[in-house]
Amino acid sequence: MSTFLFDEFNPVSAAAWKQKIQVDLNGADYNETLLYKTDEGIIVKPFYTKEDRTNSKINLPKKGFHICQTLFIDDEKIANSLAIDALKRGANSIQFKASKKFDYQKVLHKIDVNSTLIYFQFSFLDDDFQLELSKYCNSENTYFQTDIIGNLAESGNWFVNLKEDYKRLEVLVSSTKNCIAVSGDLYQNSGANMVQQLAYTLAHANEYLLHFGKNAATKIHFMFSVGGNYFFEIAKLRAFRILWETLLTEYDVKNVKAHIFTQPSVRNKTVYDYHVNMLRTTSECMSAILGGSNTISNVSYDTIFHKSNEFGNRIARNQLLILQQETYLHEAQNFADGSYYIESIAQQLAEKALITFKQIEKAGGFLHQLKAGVIQKKISESALKEEEHFTTNKMVLVGSNFQINTKDTMKNNLELYPFVKQRNLKTLLVPINKKRLSETIEKERLAQENA
Repeated sequence: MSTFLFDEFNPVSAAAWKQKIQVDLNGADYNETLLYKTDEGIIVKPFYTKEDRTNSKINLPKKGFHICQTLFIDDEKIANSLAIDALKRGANSIQFKASKKFDYQKVLHKIDVNSTLIYFQFSFLDDDFQLELSKYCNSENTYFQTDIIGNLAESGNWFVNLKEDYKRLEVLVSSTKNCIAVSGDLYQNSGANMVQQLAYTLAHANEYLLHFGKNAATKIHFMFSVGGNYFFEIAKLRAFRILWETLLTEYDVKNVKAHIFTQPSVRNKTVYDYHVNMLRTTSECMSAILGGSNTISNVSYDTIFHKSNEFGNRIARNQLLILQQETYLHEAQNFADGSYYIESIAQQLAEKALITFKQIEKAGGFLHQLKAGVIQKKISESALKEEEHFTTNKMVLVGSNFQINTKDTMKNNLELYPFVKQRNLKTLLVPINKKRLSETIEKERLAQENA
């Protein structure tokens, strides 16, 4: 491209820009007036130049992203029918969720597992069943989102116990591919800040590397959730790839990229004025795309209060199809390269997360800190701070704490209980609870409807 027009202008240094701004501030302090510091300690400047480039090479996917449809297996034939329909309508990946064993031949009937990315997420641990399923699929494109530490963190208990869970996972690691997942989405949906999300996900993964050895790195993949902080979420995913590569370097492991499965967060989704959720998920899917996710499964706008339905699933899938095919983001994983702002934020996030990670390892490791309740306490503190921002309107959710439609009623429209459920089970440790920001307000409004 010709540089004729640009050659007409002399370059201006960052120092010159800052000096000019300082003059225009009429005596006000530049740092106090224009530098913004986030709760994680990330510094946001009023302008960025090429001096802010980090030149960090990030190993991003080479073929764009996969559109995934998430389906629950209640009836095998219905799940199979829905999966085939989703694949015909634009999805090229399926995530199956199941709470019990199922007839996998019926579920996968007429689905080419060699050309379709398949994710299995089970709320149970059965190594024999998973081995059978793995042999049946026999594909590099099959991922088992099995996370015994993530289950412990979220439920407060092992599937069986520490020894048995690791024993069963060892069987899978020795015989199957892509068999360990790290549930980084848990930390985002429970209110952890971005530095915590990155550090805890990395330390979580390191527990598996320490137990199974460096060869397990090729079998680990990651699940993330992205929220509404558009540019920061892009930077977060890019920062994690830097962190993962840094950690693997310490294990002398090379050429192993992080495989990232991403979904929009549920934390900022609302029951009232719920159509706004479509706008939120569209922005979040864009962050996931530009952040370099391998696979994205969108969240239906009504997922928190309606049972899975054809319309909600179709809209969620079509949002991704529009972004992929009509906004030319089908191979946009490198679009953020060279963005001074995003590179600066990603580098800061990575540096601060690495410091937190080292502190966790020095204190005995992630599992030790989880059992001691340290991780839960840190997340709780961050969540409370975020909730304070929400209640004081520093953080806005349209329809919930801003531009509220007082005529909007929901009491007769709830098919699912949309709030955190009280647990009465005895647990080994304090579980990390996923909680939406607007729950307290929504409970009050529902109570007023019923009054």
